[in-house]
Amino acid sequence: MAEAHQAVAFQFTVTPEGIDLQMSHQALTEIYLSGMRSWKKRIIRLKNSVITGVYPASPSSWLFVVIAILATMYTRSDPSMGLIAKIQEHLPSMSTQCQAVVSAVLFSTMLWLLLIFTMRLCLKQLLSYHRWMFEQHGKMSNTTKVWALVRIFSGRKPLLYSYQGSLPNLPVPAIKDTVKRYLESVRPLMDDTKYERMTKLAEEFESSLGNRLQWYLKLKALWASNYVSDWWEEYIYLRGRSPIMVNSNYYGMDFLYVTPTPIQAARAGNSIHAFFLYRRKLNKEEIKPVSLATSTVIPLCAAQCERMFNTTRTPGEETDTVQHWQDSDYIVVYHRGRYFRLRVYQAGRLLSPREIEFQIQRILDDPSPPCKGEAKLGALTAGDRIPWAKARMKYFSSGVNKRSLDCIEKAAFFVALDDDEQGMMGDDPAASLDLFPVLLLNCWNFPHIVYYKNGKNGINAEHSWADAPVLSHLWEFTLAFDSFQLGYNAEGHCKGDVDSSLPRPQKLSWEIPPECEEQISQSLAVAQALADDVDFHVFPFQDFGKGKIKKCRVSPDAFIQMALQLAYYRDQKRFCLTYEASMTRLFREGRTETVRSCTNESRAFVQAFDGGEAADVCSRLFRTALEKHQLLYRLAMTGAGIDRHLFCLYVVSKYLGVESPFLKEVLSEPWRLSTSQTPVQLSEMFDPVNHPEYVSPGGGFGPVADDGYGVSYCVVGDCMINFHISCKRSCPVTDTHKFGAQIRKALHDLLQLLSPTQKEPSKVEESRPEVKKDL
Repeated sequence: MAEAHQAVAFQFTVTPEGIDLQMSHQALTEIYLSGMRSWKKRIIRLKNSVITGVYPASPSSWLFVVIAILATMYTRSDPSMGLIAKIQEHLPSMSTQCQAVVSAVLFSTMLWLLLIFTMRLCLKQLLSYHRWMFEQHGKMSNTTKVWALVRIFSGRKPLLYSYQGSLPNLPVPAIKDTVKRYLESVRPLMDDTKYERMTKLAEEFESSLGNRLQWYLKLKALWASNYVSDWWEEYIYLRGRSPIMVNSNYYGMDFLYVTPTPIQAARAGNSIHAFFLYRRKLNKEEIKPVSLATSTVIPLCAAQCERMFNTTRTPGEETDTVQHWQDSDYIVVYHRGRYFRLRVYQAGRLLSPREIEFQIQRILDDPSPPCKGEAKLGALTAGDRIPWAKARMKYFSSGVNKRSLDCIEKAAFFVALDDDEQGMMGDDPAASLDLFPVLLLNCWNFPHIVYYKNGKNGINAEHSWADAPVLSHLWEFTLAFDSFQLGYNAEGHCKGDVDSSLPRPQKLSWEIPPECEEQISQSLAVAQALADDVDFHVFPFQDFGKGKIKKCRVSPDAFIQMALQLAYYRDQKRFCLTYEASMTRLFREGRTETVRSCTNESRAFVQAFDGGEAADVCSRLFRTALEKHQLLYRLAMTGAGIDRHLFCLYVVSKYLGVESPFLKEVLSEPWRLSTSQTPVQLSEMFDPVNHPEYVSPGGGFGPVADDGYGVSYCVVGDCMINFHISCKRSCPVTDTHKFGAQIRKALHDLLQLLSPTQKEPSKVEESRPEVKKDL
């Protein structure tokens, strides 16, 4: 076959005259360059491992310690207190001077390692202290003042993973604290009878089974880096058998008001090039570690960055697996039902944006039809997981289908070229945004970029391998580098020249039997029904932003959360269990935690405000609700959340084969309002002052409950808040546009309540600056 012939570096035949050897110099050259590139990456990773392993010290500090010890020896003083002499006694026979030098070097090395261990231990203890988040400005405790020494132990110029070994482990909360906070969180949602019943279940659990389950969790916390993350990935994501297209995928969108070029291939050329530059920086660990927005260095865990590229979710009948491969030098491009393998490295170098544009245009101009059964092949990944796992094993485990599927799954990332146009356009530009998310969610299940005919693009990712802030940083780097660093020429094409001798992108081949085509049709029907049932409403709120909210001396995030509570109550005439995503990346391998935003305090405020109570009463209740929200948010960030703890207790109970009525009921409660703040402008490459039009509306996700809403929002600059609302069309009581109108009204009502003329100070705003959160 053509693919096999292209992979052969040399051929030989046996003739009567001897062996006729024919070698392909081009193939051998590619093999040599590929090997060199691989070895360079290994050397870089080894070097970075050494630098990260000794952080916050540096490898060069070893030489300083050795020289210092040798210098003291020449002054006839013994800083080792006899240890150098002890080491010298056990050295093999050599000259006395040589023994003295070797023993001094060995002692210096041990001293250096001890100093590193001590510094890392001190840094870990400092990073374990979180009381600073709960203190007010001007009232810093002496302990927090000492804690500020974290900057001394933070080192200089850290690599991406430099802090990983110093991050603390996620603590296991006390059973009594978790049960108490849980009962408090469900009180506004239950009448007296239901609450009394739940209280009895909770007390029985706490006094009996809970302590036994807690013992196992504490044992795991001593052994594992994080007692939550591996179970969370496996049981929440990978063991889910329903389609991941809406249930586990999330998306990010292009600029709202700017399209850098209307040429589809050119936009793909620049941004694909930027993606690979980011991957290069990632491999070299040159990306600056993400820290909290405070005056000192509080690093966040970067473990999720390891699987950003070359990663896919492989289906299984019982559970899926996340597979990560070494760096590949190609991407897979989908266009009009066909799949192409596009190499982005040639002769050991990354193709220029203009060359990638040239190759993408070749794919767009390719007139060849899809193979039989190929056009809708991607529907297998969007349907139920068990049929996809069975089909993968039966039809894609050997032959040409296996080679083509391996090519897709091992690609650096996946690209789709769409013949539609997207963005703010037409007679109703705002309404046109509502179609964008549905198309982005209907994709293969690893980092997947879609380029539209008019130059717009978007990104889709699957949740099991990483949370949104990780992808957001990559996406913003790509958008910024595309627009501000690479740019386009006057005609809208990528800058630079083209090597027209580049080999054409390779079209993948498939042999799809009729039985597999039937399964593809069934999966397509499931995916299409799911996509058609999801209703999205995306809108930028520009009446005001965090600038005016902060003038009211309140937290923008807490303000928006209270607006969502008010809007939901007006929309549904009731309160519901509300999920707000927070992060636990202050801890090693931390991911997310839940802030239960519907509280007794928020309920009291909403009822008073919607019931027409006096403004001063509503203002007081509102600030009390904000303070409670901020407290819950900080507790969640510092490992004192309740939902991940209850989830892990439930997993242990299943392993032990015991039933807990309390845990069973807790884990079955629906999240009818699932919310998250999408982090934006994590990249320092944006200039919101000089280029305010370069703003992305962020991204979003599908609804968690069939009768609920999914709300993602991002606070952009001082004057804009972007909202992404989702729900099921099949639910008669939910409507994204109706809910969006309620959100707008609630935001205006709350700002009117808290006008800047009010002088009452807010403990919320007086607390430490809020930090960016996870999706």
